[in-house]
Amino acid sequence: MPTLNKIRTAILGEPRVTSGADALRPLRSALTLFFALDGFLFAGWVVRIPAIKQQTGASDGALGLALLGVSAGAVATMTLTGRLCRRFGSHPVTVAAALLMSLGIALPPLTHSPLALGLVLLVFGAAYGGLNVAMNSAAVDLVAALRRPVMPSFHAAFSVGGMLGAGLGALLAGRLSVTAHLLLLTATGLVVGAAAGRVLLAHPAPGRKGPERGAGNCATSHRRPAPVVTQTDSAGRGARERRLVTVFGLIALCTAYGEGALADWGALHLRQDLAAPAGLAALGYSVFALAMTLGRLSGTALLERLGQTRLLVAGGTTAALGMLLASLAPSVWAALAGFAITGLGLANTFPVAVGRAGELAGPGGVAAASTFGYGGMLLGPPAIGILADRFSLPLALTTVAALAAMSALVAYATRRAGAAVSAA
Repeated sequence: MPTLNKIRTAILGEPRVTSGADALRPLRSALTLFFALDGFLFAGWVVRIPAIKQQTGASDGALGLALLGVSAGAVATMTLTGRLCRRFGSHPVTVAAALLMSLGIALPPLTHSPLALGLVLLVFGAAYGGLNVAMNSAAVDLVAALRRPVMPSFHAAFSVGGMLGAGLGALLAGRLSVTAHLLLLTATGLVVGAAAGRVLLAHPAPGRKGPERGAGNCATSHRRPAPVVTQTDSAGRGARERRLVTVFGLIALCTAYGEGALADWGALHLRQDLAAPAGLAALGYSVFALAMTLGRLSGTALLERLGQTRLLVAGGTTAALGMLLASLAPSVWAALAGFAITGLGLANTFPVAVGRAGELAGPGGVAAASTFGYGGMLLGPPAIGILADRFSLPLALTTVAALAAMSALVAYATRRAGAAVSAA
């Protein structure tokens, strides 16, 4: 028999052993597609806002109020989504939210008033917020099972999807009506969501025995058996976890504040304060987004080399220096370099903060940190506008640097508390 085994091995080669990472590869690919789809659909909608404004006859103020429907729907549904993930599991909720978002993106062209637009954007925003919480919760489970810090790669897929969605939208804007374009996005979303959803639903969340258990820190369970704790110890640890989730939520807020501010005010700063040509001014956010995408693509390697705390501190510090350069630079090219440095610095702080909150408190932690982060994205643009009116736009943009520096300080100050809770 040993001789026969040697002959078979010589002919067929060594039998291939499937590692845990290989077994999880389809799940990781499907989840990556959902992150990319989220960015693709949202960017595709954003580039057609001017056409929707014209169709509804909305003034600037009325359009701004209608667009708050996206934000209101997202924030309102995030906490609910955390509960749904604990009850049904993050995979089914991810699929359902992606399909709802795909259907919701077809609704704005059917409206003919700002009020109707705001109402349908509540649906779209609810699906968008739900998808972000659910897929990040699923990613936290997968990262723990892989035992590799690959969370930034999922957010890189979101960034790539957003760039593709914006680019396609720019190409189709002059060729397709807004209705045809958004219906095309709906069809794409339903096809991709159904295909990736079949894989996601066929694989239970790794490290979990049932949806009711929530998405705990699976990596912790692999390190050692859970110690016996008293009810008092458990309550104390729970309180520390909630405080730390709030801390990581604040870090996410600081990051998203900068992203929202640059999206709305970066081009105007280049055009108004530095007299950049219109085409060059439009490159400002593109440079920032490209740098952020590249930073996220290298995020796993950076996390493995630096660890979470050092990466958060280094990222916040880098973003603070970059934004000081971007806001106070005397030339366009220096400002563009500052945007790129800021993008590299902010690239991985949001994924790490949300992932860490999910490790500590499961889907509820992801929901809390995401709500903080989305609040920061909402807070950034109006805060910059108010400060710009009172002082100047360059000075207002330095608040992005201030909050980035604050995120670095918070991460450094709480480094020992986070390690203590993880070890408990």
